[in-house]
Amino acid sequence: MDNVLIECSPGISGDMLLGAFYDLGVPKKVIEQPLIDLGLKDLYQLDFKESKSCSIRGIKVKIENIDCSSIKRTWRSIKELILNGHLEDKLKKIIYEVFESLAIAEGKVHGINSDEVHFHEIGAIDSLVDIIGVCAALNYLNPKKVYCNEPMLGKGFVQTEHGKLSVPPPAVIELIRQKNIKVLSSLDSIEGELSTPTGVSLLVNLVDYHKIPSKYSINSYGVGIGNLEFPFPNLVRVYKISSFEDSSTDDNAQISPKCEEISIQEAWIDDQTPEDVSNFVEKLRIEGAYDVSYQAINMKKNRIGFSIQVILPVEKKEYFRRLWFDYSNTIGVRERNQSRWILLRRRGECSTNFGNIKVKQTLKPDGSINMKPENDEILRLKLKHKISAYEIRKIIKDSSKKFKAFENWK
Repeated sequence: MDNVLIECSPGISGDMLLGAFYDLGVPKKVIEQPLIDLGLKDLYQLDFKESKSCSIRGIKVKIENIDCSSIKRTWRSIKELILNGHLEDKLKKIIYEVFESLAIAEGKVHGINSDEVHFHEIGAIDSLVDIIGVCAALNYLNPKKVYCNEPMLGKGFVQTEHGKLSVPPPAVIELIRQKNIKVLSSLDSIEGELSTPTGVSLLVNLVDYHKIPSKYSINSYGVGIGNLEFPFPNLVRVYKISSFEDSSTDDNAQISPKCEEISIQEAWIDDQTPEDVSNFVEKLRIEGAYDVSYQAINMKKNRIGFSIQVILPVEKKEYFRRLWFDYSNTIGVRERNQSRWILLRRRGECSTNFGNIKVKQTLKPDGSINMKPENDEILRLKLKHKISAYEIRKIIKDSSKKFKAFENWK
């Protein structure tokens, strides 16, 4: 499986990144299919044109707005569009995360609730096409890892619907601050907006490693051309690469705890058997809940009931509402969205005196790695070797050697 390297040369924007993915070989149908699935196909005309910047060829994206409704789309309306759309779960998740981070950043700098953000960076059809198209392209390529060098931001002023804003735009500063991303600067800073809010939002959400691998080979590449003219090539390159390093740790942006939005649903049920409740809880877990807890409680008329609480991905909350009403006797479900901070983790296996065993690694904020054997492995080894769990964990800790990851940090 190829890795992907995004080269900001010198900055990043959504349309340049989209053009580079198209030039890399992602079919236009792949880019447009989720836009069609979300009911946006009659609102724009998308074209990819051969172009040059300082004699370097590439693809320039042209998006014509043919939406005559003059709708001011808010993050709330876009959120509903994404969550109710018929997209595969993985693609829906990454699209949601890119838009959400941009909405939160724009809301922060303008002092409004993120749901009410309705200006150009969120609502314009070109931004919708850029973000959804880039997410679809990356989902199609399905790289093992995504790398990116540090972008430059530029200086001066840019004209927006809010009037003139200084460069870098406030939303770019907030996105970089939130995700603790490193950027490049120089004494001869370049006049103009080199990195847009849409482009930076895509980078901070889609990139696994904000650095270039120490050693890699290039399999193929695509070039996206920007609209601004500079005395140097204004382009973004996207490479398919094979990297020859195992990044067990990453820069500060990657080892810091990650903030994400989750949904919590709960209900009290006093007219269902313990067996049925147990089956329902197992159904919630099978369908993708992060976690489920339940306990017996005293309810009205001195009946013993159950308090059930489920933590789930925010994009699945509508689906889980149906599960409550289809598989339990409840007539009402409480629901709220919350934020949670989580450490990065990954599953894999480690060689020990017991052989290869399944483990989970957790990346601490200081860069240290904590490794814990899966409980099923501990139980299996207890039964096989007739020794205590304490002894098994000690032997694993003392004899653990090479770790092989099954997935990226997430």
